Amino acid sequence: MKAVYKRELNSYFNSMIGYVFTAIILIFIGLFFAITNLLNGYPYFAGALSSSVVILVFAIPILTMKSIAEERRYKTDQMLLTYPVKTSAVIMGKYFAMVTVYAVPLLISCLCPMIISWEGAGSFIVDYSTILAFLCLGCLFISIGMFISSLTESQIIAAVGSMGVFLLMFFWTGLISYIPETVPASLIGFLIFVAIIVALLYKLTHSNTLAAVVGVAGGGGLIAWYLIDNTLLGGLLNKFLGVFSITDAIGNFASYNVFDLKGLLFFLSCSALFVFLTIQSMQKRRWS
Repeated sequence: MKAVYKRELNSYFNSMIGYVFTAIILIFIGLFFAITNLLNGYPYFAGALSSSVVILVFAIPILTMKSIAEERRYKTDQMLLTYPVKTSAVIMGKYFAMVTVYAVPLLISCLCPMIISWEGAGSFIVDYSTILAFLCLGCLFISIGMFISSLTESQIIAAVGSMGVFLLMFFWTGLISYIPETVPASLIGFLIFVAIIVALLYKLTHSNTLAAVVGVAGGGGLIAWYLIDNTLLGGLLNKFLGVFSITDAIGNFASYNVFDLKGLLFFLSCSALFVFLTIQSMQKRRWS
């Protein structure tokens, strides 16, 4: 893993990608810092970071689009898959290299709370906790972008697909507010969720048996619940989908000054899930 990590990290800074990515993140964080904190006198750097979340939607695909899609396009992934190391080590090396590149502008932005403190205002606890949440959110976005990159040979498709998913996540809270809280709406929503899981399992494993078992168990269980006692289904879909809101977790840190441990664990656990899915995607190619 160490060799892959060094190779990938060098590739980002031997080309312009690492520098362009760092510059984009720093420019936007700097602009929001200047407007929010220096001009308007807001005492918390967390406010500037909260406003900067949207830039991750467009910047992180620049970082992740080439991670595996480029390897697949030029067939160099076959060389990676024949390395005397596990596929998981290759993927983890790539992932940590991208996280390191992402961490560079965040480390530089750690100077901003110190600048605010010179005026005697602000809170290091609030600001650095929000920077930690921002780092964990970026880790999640990177894992999703890397997974999407593993599904295609086109960097453009990987980048556009990642942006689409990130935009959906960014507007998630507002979108789910339009979902009716009726029992039929919850049933249909959960059935769609089961169908997505079944499709993903089949895509990764090509096992008809596994996909069928999960589909029958999940769909049959939901229908049985609906027929026996559906009172608890009303509004349950909205509550379930609300758990996946990224803006609520960042808002707890930046707006309410609350250390949202549950939000951090959500970011990290979902990151681990998508890294695992990427490993499975590459394993399938290795043995196909």
